Amino acid sequence: MRVGLYPGTFDPITLGHIDIIRRASALVDRLVIGVAINRDKGPLFNLEERVAMIEAECAKLSEQTGTEIVVHPFENLLIKCAADVNASLIIRGLRAVADFEYEYQMVGMNRALDNSIETVFLMAEAKHQAIASKLVKEIARLDGDVSKFVTPLVNEELKKRLG
Repeated sequence: MRVGLYPGTFDPITLGHIDIIRRASALVDRLVIGVAINRDKGPLFNLEERVAMIEAECAKLSEQTGTEIVVHPFENLLIKCAADVNASLIIRGLRAVADFEYEYQMVGMNRALDNSIETVFLMAEAKHQAIASKLVKEIARLDGDVSKFVTPLVNEELKKRLG
């Protein structure tokens, strides 16, 4: 069984994330969505809320793709999380050159820690390349319309949280 790990904070999950999840599902038998617990980032949504939104969105995707998709919170090193869930692939989404530079460094460090786990980069589709959770939150905070960037469920959660 080929297991892939797609890590992130997903605060909140966006259409860009969902695009990567859908496409990653074609590469693996089981896709683990690793929800990073990063206390330094001060997320808008707590861990339980982020996990619930991801599970709701991924249930639909799992039915559509036939791939098992599970959500797994983690607070340790990414490479350790990958080993914990028996992943042979780490899946990373790329939007721009700046993403690549950071990810390139991460791959090098991860390979030094465990060279048996490969990293696969998926480019976000053009219509999703500008989407970043940070920008979505800022637009929503300023009462802007984020419905082009998130699902209806996430849009409602943002409205509830930010008024």
